[in-house]
Amino acid sequence: MISTIIWNVRGINTQGVIERLRNLKIIHQVSMIAVLEPFSDSAQLNTFKSMLAMDNAVSNINGKIWLFWINDINCTVLEADEQQITCEIKHIEAHMTYLKTFVYAKCKEYLRKPLWDRLLYIADNRDSIPWCTVGDFNVITDIAEKMGGCPYNMKKSLDFIGVIEACGLLDLGFNGPKFTWSNQRGIHFRIWKRLDRAMVNDKWLQDMPHTNITHLPSVGSDHCPILMEVNARSEDHIKYFKFLNCWAEQPSFTETVARCWDRPVEGNPIWIFHQKLKRLSSTLSVWSKQQFGDIYAKVK
Repeated sequence: MISTIIWNVRGINTQGVIERLRNLKIIHQVSMIAVLEPFSDSAQLNTFKSMLAMDNAVSNINGKIWLFWINDINCTVLEADEQQITCEIKHIEAHMTYLKTFVYAKCKEYLRKPLWDRLLYIADNRDSIPWCTVGDFNVITDIAEKMGGCPYNMKKSLDFIGVIEACGLLDLGFNGPKFTWSNQRGIHFRIWKRLDRAMVNDKWLQDMPHTNITHLPSVGSDHCPILMEVNARSEDHIKYFKFLNCWAEQPSFTETVARCWDRPVEGNPIWIFHQKLKRLSSTLSVWSKQQFGDIYAKVK
């Protein structure tokens, strides 16, 4: 499992950032950390690297994106500007090379255009390589991604939505809280938005379909940390899911399926369907062992 944390840490004191990231690194065995808007001089980059016990570190040109990784990863920065860092990455657990673009987009709509242009360029020139773009895009794609405040004007999102479609990117969806940012004002003036997300191209889905995004609790910050987990180990053989007719005869079968399927998943409809099928196959495998034991061992 290859795990990455992406977190816009704006508004947190340095010690709070370090302590939270240290804990997340241990709990999730994190290989890469992307810190967005660190509110600290780039001269502190190596200090942060040491305190996080990471082996390598790099910053973009304006110090708004700091990237850390351990030596299990071979990471080459291909390009960086004020709103993104694009890296070519190979992990010891993966047998392929892939791209990641870590994003911290400008707040104003017109200032984001150079970022959209770079994403289009990468999509046009790297379409044969698995590619993921992840971070704080500072814009939503649907009115359902905002709660509170004035009604949202979707015209502000048309450029972003157009870029997603033109790049052939698919939103990976997420587990956890629906919104990734809050203005943290009083309850009657509170606004929530989903500003942080991860999107991938078709090649990524083909080579690394077992990719999960989790919105972790936003403790002390106005943004949630994003946990990205990729199972990149190559299998010696394909494992097929086998449905056993005897399952349907069990009284608890229908209830087990319904309870698993009704658990919420957010994201693109086809992604939701894919995630629910994957989760259901795992649930039924565990349930079958509880009901019947190891059937294949008994046959042997």
